[in-house]
Amino acid sequence: MKKDIQIAQEAIVEPIHKIAEKLKLSSDDWEPYGRNKAKLSDQLLTKLENKKNGKIILVTSINPTPAGEGKSTVTVGLGQAFNKLGKNAIVALREPSLGPVMGLKGGATGGGYAQVLPMEDINLHFTGDIHAITSANNALSAIIDNHIHQGNELNIDTRRVEWKRVIDMNDRSLREIVIGLGGTKQGIPREDGFAISVASEIMAILCLATNIDDLKARLAKIVIGYTYSGRPITAKHLQAEGALTLLLRDAMKPNLVQTIENTPAIIHGGPFANIAHGCNSIIATKTAAKLGDYVVTEAGFGADLGAEKYFNIKSRIGTIDTAAVVVVVTIRALKMHGGVQKGHLDTENLAGLADGMANLEKHINTIKAFQVPYIVTINQFPTDTIKETEFVQLWCEERDIDVAVTTVHADGGEGGVQLADKLIAKVEGSTKSYQPLYDLDDPLEEKMKIIAQTVYGAKDIELTKTAREQAAFFTEQGWGNLPICMAKTQYSLSDDPTLLGRPNGFTITIRELRASIGAGFIIALTGDVLTMPGLPSSPAALEMDVTSDGKAVGLF
Repeated sequence: MKKDIQIAQEAIVEPIHKIAEKLKLSSDDWEPYGRNKAKLSDQLLTKLENKKNGKIILVTSINPTPAGEGKSTVTVGLGQAFNKLGKNAIVALREPSLGPVMGLKGGATGGGYAQVLPMEDINLHFTGDIHAITSANNALSAIIDNHIHQGNELNIDTRRVEWKRVIDMNDRSLREIVIGLGGTKQGIPREDGFAISVASEIMAILCLATNIDDLKARLAKIVIGYTYSGRPITAKHLQAEGALTLLLRDAMKPNLVQTIENTPAIIHGGPFANIAHGCNSIIATKTAAKLGDYVVTEAGFGADLGAEKYFNIKSRIGTIDTAAVVVVVTIRALKMHGGVQKGHLDTENLAGLADGMANLEKHINTIKAFQVPYIVTINQFPTDTIKETEFVQLWCEERDIDVAVTTVHADGGEGGVQLADKLIAKVEGSTKSYQPLYDLDDPLEEKMKIIAQTVYGAKDIELTKTAREQAAFFTEQGWGNLPICMAKTQYSLSDDPTLLGRPNGFTITIRELRASIGAGFIIALTGDVLTMPGLPSSPAALEMDVTSDGKAVGLF
């Protein structure tokens, strides 16, 4: 089969005004960003507020493995399948970060014949949203250090500046740095560091804000650090929220593109799910729901991360109802969770597959806990055997679980029709609403414990002395009623990335809490998870190039 980039470059892309016409948008509702990209008006959602919502389908998966799951590919293919069945469907995805694009994971535009286009632009700079977030984040950093240099009227404790600079790249060298060296004219020396741009609180704020005024209000609440007496200092104290909002003005507007079969796609926002909340923007999802009969969206990594945060954070803040969840599995990934080594995945192994089903079972139980209808879909690979596929189907049927096989990577929308048919039957006429796992008034530690035990299957949680003190302090500040955003490895249900399958009897260690007051949640860092990843030994960037006529090569 052809590579993703070759398929994308050979696709027939419609002018973006044709996609806007499909959605019945007026010329005031969008602005072109070249021939095949557009920005939707930030007033469009308000204009459509009285229109009935379409059905929102969330796509999640089991814990990811190097074998691949294809969650974004299934999301795109399912949107195309709904359109083949005569439904007006829209795909709503996150924007890729350059870090994983240049690193190991790859892009976030799907694959094969289930891609969003133009995949080269989307995977690289796209419309500049992440650049705007990076600029706003670092503008706040500059304002902080300038304030300290100019006399520090707010009495900011330079040892307790929590706000980090960001860059949209995996660069481990920048995790811990010292700034302000070189004498009195170069600023005040202090320890600092970088996170990746998609882990910035400003990314989370952009994705959770409902309009420009809400954006500014959230930016004003950012806690950048503390005074020597322990008082929180916010962006509002620095009078920075106006400038930050200005830098983000265009980034607030969702991006309109299309799939390889010309299905409309709205791509906006891109927080990671292992170190942030892992969902595209509220404004994009809600706008898509006003424009389409069906919206297919995804949340990062497995149900233990992206889906948990989608329901407990995004859906709660955005008052979003979800009609059904699709849990994506691959035979290959299930075998890895069953102990089969990567080099042996192409060989039929029913015993390893059977052992790996425990991981799927736990993710199904998580979705059940939110009381949302769901379907398991087998994202089929050419190496899957008939017996292996039948084993997973029978396992599901014996437990009264709806299951469908998808071949969207090879067959596009046609390969997702079985899944789309089953979803339509499941959600048409259904009025069931999700239930969050905890009450906001629960203590911070109790909320973390509920997530760890209900979603991860942990025996208990353990807070370090630092985390326990932070929980008490945050509660004293009036932040105890915020939802929890767990920062955890994506590879395991536990906080140990080497424990695949369904580990039992483990304890989740909460080593540190961070207050994202502008975003509206408390981050709990577990295990060794980092907010600045590093590049692998052989980065994907080493295979990338461009021809003399400007054509990208080596981009997946």
